[in-house]
Formats: sequence, structure tokens, C-alpha cells
Amino acid sequence: MLTEGTYPHVHGGVSTWCDQLVRGMPEVDFNVIALTGSGREPVTWDLPRNVYRHTAVPLWGPPPGRGRRSTLRGRAHRRFTQVYESFLLSLLDPAADPADRTFSEALRELAVLARAGKLAPALRSESVLRLLMNVWTRPGLSTAEAAPTIHDALTATDLLEHALRPLAVRIPPDSVAHAVSSGLATLPALAAKHLDGVPFLLTEHGIYLRERYLGYRTAEQRWPVKALMLGFYRELNTEGYRQADLITPCNQYNRRWEERGGADSTRIRTVYNGVDPHAFPEAGPEPDVPTLSWCGRIDPIKDLETLIRAYAFMREELPALRLRLFGPVPAGCEDYKLRLEKLAAELGVTDGITYEGRIEQVARAYAAGSVVMLSSISEGFPFSIIEAMSCGRTTVSTDVGGVREAVGDTGLVVPPREPETMARATLALLRDDERRAELGRMSRRRVVEKFTLHQSVDGFRHIYRELAGQPVLPVHAGDAWTQRLADPWYRELAADGSLW
Repeated sequence: MLTEGTYPHVHGGVSTWCDQLVRGMPEVDFNVIALTGSGREPVTWDLPRNVYRHTAVPLWGPPPGRGRRSTLRGRAHRRFTQVYESFLLSLLDPAADPADRTFSEALRELAVLARAGKLAPALRSESVLRLLMNVWTRPGLSTAEAAPTIHDALTATDLLEHALRPLAVRIPPDSVAHAVSSGLATLPALAAKHLDGVPFLLTEHGIYLRERYLGYRTAEQRWPVKALMLGFYRELNTEGYRQADLITPCNQYNRRWEERGGADSTRIRTVYNGVDPHAFPEAGPEPDVPTLSWCGRIDPIKDLETLIRAYAFMREELPALRLRLFGPVPAGCEDYKLRLEKLAAELGVTDGITYEGRIEQVARAYAAGSVVMLSSISEGFPFSIIEAMSCGRTTVSTDVGGVREAVGDTGLVVPPREPETMARATLALLRDDERRAELGRMSRRRVVEKFTLHQSVDGFRHIYRELAGQPVLPVHAGDAWTQRLADPWYRELAADGSLW
């Protein structure tokens, strides 16, 4: 299992999904390879016994081979510069013939160098730096007009060297390489497929490439650097789609994106995320005071500014309305929470908003609301929505990723970044008790019929066996194995002590 910035070091929806998969298949031995920042991040999940190995692969810190000169000389060095030049051109010239697989071929040769510990020092050599400057300034490329500098070249080379480090990771040849996101987590899987014939399974939750584009909009680097890195992510994304033996999006929205990105539709199989209805039972009566509940991590991609603005709009008509935000503030997002608090103060609604932090029983976060909200600008198939639905709460959500597929006709879906539209939709529900209750009942029925944990994990159990060349086992509908799990996915979100 290949992860990036998630399991088992970080809480969140993707990590929850990983833990469900691992614990739901105790007969499978998992080797978890986690791409992290420094490699020193603590393990925040209790790893079960069938995780026989866990390796943190740091993307930052000193590069491999630091302190020694590149061993590439003569013909080997000339070959590397040829390969690297083709690699750079594939990133910077998106108008090139898509049938020309120079990126794929170059990536394979870079993987061989990475495994030998020679890639990092080769990338940082002076001649390779000059090569980047020459390619950047070629006539016809948009980067030439931006007049790239040596500082740009040093920055871009540093970012690219860090991004390519996962190519050095070796996966046992008798495995199935399961990358649980597109992007950097696919690099070890691509290397293992190309060099060792290891089957490659790709699962996407959010759209990795779209999120990179969103992130680089506000990045501080100059255009030549952004063009190079976004070109790298674009080509890597396409390569993952083309090379994966099977792609398992968690919704049809992702499937359409993958098909447009070059994936063969015959190799795509949608497997929805699932929840255990026993772990997220019907919530019962609504709170006495009208309340909006939100559950997740405090992160810019969740666009809580829109939710707070929508709440301020609603407060003008429902002064008693409360907004309760459940979830942690990840490292690096502290300033974002301060921005949210400042916005609430400017809008005069601080007294109605509470930050509840982590909660021991996540189902109670959904029960705390009359309506459960989601305001994200990017999602895959969000657990917070199907968990809330399992609890019998209706939802108002932004139309991103697989949200519309999850909700169906059991809640309201609105455009992202439109607080007034979100507010008007939510007010309509808050004013109609009968409709709200009926939508809540429909929500739970939809989860029980379509989005159970049993269905999700069994789907991957069969896929693993298929890719490993083993016979597929029959499904036993009456096997209630999910009830035997220790509900780790929501207990792991607990703070010290209960907030209730």
C-alpha cells in the first residue's frame, strides 16, 4: 500500500479508508510505504498485525548520495543528459504528440538511476542545471518569455529532485502495488511495474492533479518553476492512468476524469467508499436549538470561509442558529484557523460558532446538527457525507467530486464558493421540519443499500486476488464481519477524553 501524506501518519478520510481496508482483510499481509515530509512524523494509527512492515519515505531532508560526487562519467553522463533533456521537454511542451512516450521511457531510466543512488547527485550537477536553463529558453516555449533565472533553475531542480525520490523505493516482486492516490505515490508502483513486472492498482479519492493546480495558484514560485512542476504532475498523472493494471475510482466523477486523462475504460472499476451502519446508527431527535454541524479537518481545501459567510447570511434570519465545527487543525493549518476566526469576527457571528476539536464518537458530531454541511472545493467521495447520511441526517453540500453521487435525492447540492446560494438552500431545509425528517430517513436507506463498508472492502478483496492471479472467493452476504471490527477509524480521531 503506497500513500502520500496520509495513512498511517495523518488522520482524515483517505487514512480512514486505508485503515478500513487493512483491518477488513486480515488474511492479506500489508507492506505500507508512506511518503512523508521529514520521515520523523509519528504513526498516529494503531497498525494491526497484518501490517508486517511500515516504511516512511521522506521527501525532504538531505538528498540520497549527499556528500559524494556523481558517479556518472563519459558515456553514462551523456546518456543521462539526453534522457533528462527529453524528460524536460515532455514536461514543458504539452502540445507535443501524445503518442510520443518520452516521459514514460525517461521515467524508466531515471528509476534505474534512483535505485542505484545516482539520480539525486546527477540532477544537482552544474551541467544539468545549465541544461534546464537551455531548455527553458527555447523559442516557442512559454517559459522563455518569463526570462528564467539561475535562482529559478535551482528552485525547480530542488523541487523535482525531492519529487522523484520515491523512484528509489523497491516493492517486493511477489506483491500487488496499490497506490491510494495518483501523483507521487504512483512512482514506486510505476518503477516496480516497468522493472519487475509487479501488478499496479491505482485508487483515487480526490483528483490529485486538480489539487496541484489549485495549490500552485497561490505558490510563491515564478512561472518557469510552476510550469515545470505542473508539467511533471500532469505527465505523471497521465502515466499512472495509462500504466495501471486496474484503476478503482471511488465515484463516477473520478472515472470521467481518468478517461479524459488517457485511462482505458475497460481497466476502470468504480468501488464506492463505505461505512458501517452499526458504527453510525440513526441519530435520533435533532437538537433543541437549530444547529449546523460540520465534520472534517480545518484545511483550506474545505473552504470554511464559504461556510462561515453562509452562516452569517442565515443568522440574519435565524438569530438562534448555531454552527459547530468538529475536527482537528492539522500542522501547518493554524494560520488558516486564525483567518476563519478573524472572518467570523468581521461578520459579527463569533458568538454562534464553536470549534469542537476531535471527538471520540464521530457519529455524535452528526447528531449535533439539524443539517450537516460540506463546503469543500475538492473532494473524492467524502466520508463525512455518507457517515452523516447513515446517521439519518440530511445534508447541504458543494457539488464537487462524487458528492452528488453520494447524496442522490436525499440532500441538497449547491455550487462551490457561493455562500448565499448555500445559505438559501439550508434555510429552506431548516424551515421545513417534515421535509428535513423525510430526507434524513431516505439518507440512511441510501447508505444501507449502496454504501456499506462490507460492500467496499469485499470489492477490493476480490480485486487483490484477481491481480495476484488467485481465484476470486464467493461473497457471503450474511457474513457480518464488519461488526467484529473494533471501530478503529473513528476511535483514532479521539482527543484525550470526550467532548460530550
